[in-house]
Amino acid sequence: MIYDVIVIGKGPAGISCAIYTTRANLKTLVIGKSDSMLLKADKIENYYGFENPIGGKELLDTGLKQALRLGAQIVDDEVVSIEKTEKFRVISVNGEYEATTVLLATGAPVVRVPVKNIDKFEGSGVSYCTTCDGFFYRNKKVGVLGYTDFAIHEANELAAFTQDITIYTNNMPLNISENLNESLSKFKVNTAKIAEIQGQEKIEEIVFADGSKELVQGLFVAYGSASSTSFALKMGIATEGKSITVNDKMETNIPGLFAAGDCTGVFKQISVAVGQGAIASRQMIDYVRKTGKDG
Repeated sequence: MIYDVIVIGKGPAGISCAIYTTRANLKTLVIGKSDSMLLKADKIENYYGFENPIGGKELLDTGLKQALRLGAQIVDDEVVSIEKTEKFRVISVNGEYEATTVLLATGAPVVRVPVKNIDKFEGSGVSYCTTCDGFFYRNKKVGVLGYTDFAIHEANELAAFTQDITIYTNNMPLNISENLNESLSKFKVNTAKIAEIQGQEKIEEIVFADGSKELVQGLFVAYGSASSTSFALKMGIATEGKSITVNDKMETNIPGLFAAGDCTGVFKQISVAVGQGAIASRQMIDYVRKTGKDG
């Protein structure tokens, strides 16, 4: 099946968009994990329409039920890659999907990599994009810093260039889906706590908290889940800092690809995210109708 719309992220921006596109009779799929920052909000009392404070989880659940009632399909999964050919190909841990148009509504990246000197070596051996930089590490010893499905996906991409790949979890427990266990077996895994990265002009070694060291020629960061910034690096989406650049119609520089909510670097409020999701939906509906619906 080719969807008219795929929404990546099931927070306020993504669900707002899905409500509009579904009501416009577009086949809409929402893919996301239950990891919205709203889940940490005990009380919300500045969102229109609620006389009394409402919990973040309750607000999210209500939005999901509304989208489902209207006919949206919602999948609890993690998107690890997006590719653009004639259509968009969205790759998740558990499946692959195609769509005419895609909305990025992944929220703002909040995971900070707790490794000393990692910023210092960005562009000098430390990379956030296997698609961009994997070619430069042919037959070299490289590492992937991460502990989730995203890290395994990136390691699999690197395997096209080198077989000497180690996954460094930095003392985090591996959190890998069962269907990726076979992929994990292809790589070395080091779970030790990392103290710092060292080198002269480029990264040369990883120093662990116990004083041991390991030589490495490249380190690809895939810490936590794939963010809007991760997708931007691989696809050539224009960014400003860690935010996706959009116009007043929520369009990115890639036709058919839109973004809304915190990932666009706006005032981080539910009302803003919901509004941007609605604006994006209007443009996505027009885009699908102009390019022709499938199915």
